[in-house]
Amino acid sequence: MRDKFYKYIEQLQDTITDKLESIDETASFSQDLWERKEGGGGRTRVIENGSVFEKGGVNISAVHGDLPEAMQNYFNVQDCDFFACGISLVLHPKNPMVPTVHANFRYFEMYNRLGKIIDQWFGGGQDLTPYYLFEEDAKHFHTVSKEACDPFGENLYSDYKANCDRYFWNSHREEARGLGGLFFDYLKPTSERSLEDIYDFVTHVGDSFLEAYVPIVEKRKNLDYSQEQRNWQEIRRGRYVEFNLVHDKGTLFGLKTNGRIESILMSLPPHVQWQYNYHPDTDSEEEKLVNALRKPKDWV
Repeated sequence: MRDKFYKYIEQLQDTITDKLESIDETASFSQDLWERKEGGGGRTRVIENGSVFEKGGVNISAVHGDLPEAMQNYFNVQDCDFFACGISLVLHPKNPMVPTVHANFRYFEMYNRLGKIIDQWFGGGQDLTPYYLFEEDAKHFHTVSKEACDPFGENLYSDYKANCDRYFWNSHREEARGLGGLFFDYLKPTSERSLEDIYDFVTHVGDSFLEAYVPIVEKRKNLDYSQEQRNWQEIRRGRYVEFNLVHDKGTLFGLKTNGRIESILMSLPPHVQWQYNYHPDTDSEEEKLVNALRKPKDWV
């Protein structure tokens, strides 16, 4: 399974970066191949200063070795080895009318000292973080996400959408990071669902990513915007940074397993503002977004 899923994320990275380059037209992804001294490595691809994407990364990695003590404590295990592979992407568009997007699909195995698998699971999801609220965009993103889930269970979308709303919650701000999507973790084989079934589900969601996001980009990328709207985008990006550095489990896992810092922090936007005690004007489009973030909504 680990080889099969890694081959899949290699292909998915190629598909996504090719499509994003065709949308941007002026910028292309640079590639950085890296190795982790404890075992494994990855292929980082970053796009910067494009006409559409101000910064973005689509990264894959496969790392292995001794499970660090901090992670052994987290999983409540002792003396284990691990393997983890996945694809992680974040895109920060230049135009504030185009939303930021994040997606991640990963597979994890844990072994005893004899090399026997003692645990294995999939995780992942995709979520949308706009700076201005276009309800039809939110409905489109969630509709595609639901259609990706439905063949595998009638309750999966609602369950994983609720997980996403809970997970991407900036508790210190009492607001969501964005408008949500899907989030699932620790998907393990059971008597009713095999590991192959879970693989089929995760890859089906992965294949839906471009369909969920690209039409929104195409619709919004050429809209006019003001410097004030650009300032608002950078203020909201600050909330994105806060979540990733304070709450995000993937960031913390990477740091605790001696992950590659440049790849881990690829998700951070290039230009951000923190204005003291900033509040948008009453009844403004900016306030409309903040109100939507304070109470997650069912978009489908």
